[in-house]
Amino acid sequence: MELRDIEIFLVLAEELHFGRTAQRLHVSQARVSQAIRKQERRIGAELFTRTSRTVRLTEVGRQFRDDLQPVYAGLHESLERARLAARGVTAQLRVSTLPFNVVDLHAYWKTFRSRYPRWELQIRLATYNDVFGQLRSGATDVLVAWLPVEEPDFTVGPTLCTDSRILAVAADHRLARRDSVPLELLAEFPHATALGLPDYWEDSYLPFHTPRGRPIERLMPADNGDELISRVGMGEIIHTFPGHVTRYWGMENIRWLPVPDMATMTYALVWRTEAENDVIRALAGTVRDLGVLRF
Repeated sequence: MELRDIEIFLVLAEELHFGRTAQRLHVSQARVSQAIRKQERRIGAELFTRTSRTVRLTEVGRQFRDDLQPVYAGLHESLERARLAARGVTAQLRVSTLPFNVVDLHAYWKTFRSRYPRWELQIRLATYNDVFGQLRSGATDVLVAWLPVEEPDFTVGPTLCTDSRILAVAADHRLARRDSVPLELLAEFPHATALGLPDYWEDSYLPFHTPRGRPIERLMPADNGDELISRVGMGEIIHTFPGHVTRYWGMENIRWLPVPDMATMTYALVWRTEAENDVIRALAGTVRDLGVLRF
């Protein structure tokens, strides 16, 4: 069986949608159907039941998925290690970051790369949905996350930066003429949320209640910062951010307002305790050596 066909099956088993699978893998829908039919002929049983509205794994399909996932992951890791070795790279570290201040954090990444030239460091913006799940699944090695992080299987490392809080509103919003906004007023307007966040962690970013106990309502999920700021600009929501985003988003249709009674945010390195290794410890040491940025 071709590696690409295995990948198609596993993505379809996750998405349960032929169109989304084709889009995610940058192939045609016909290519997805062809690969699944070929696998079903080879196995002698259906892997999916299809109707005009749904796609579901059969019992054989579920067993095939469970058997294939670790094999595919191991093969993919072996190919990646070989690719890195061919370039003289002996280790790789993937860091997902929630802050938008990519430029401000460059000093940490550049120092690490200069100290450890044979270790490849990849920096990516994290998506908001199920952030801790991405770390637990091994999709990323280290997360730059706001504190507190109180997960028993995670280690919280050194602090990178601290930042004040601001509120983003549309330029024609009724709050836009104010010089600042108290936390209490946030209860009067809809906000966004993300999926799969622990309640305590979401509450530390934006409280579920104001100081007087009024609920701060979340109406819709958002997966990334661009989606959030677009909805703010359209007047659908208001949303709080760390203050550094104003240096990266200069938009005429957005007003940025201080929220003086919201606590300062602190961002730190976080990783799975059982996954800790020399590369992660080296990154943590680099951050400690350079110290904390304050915006």
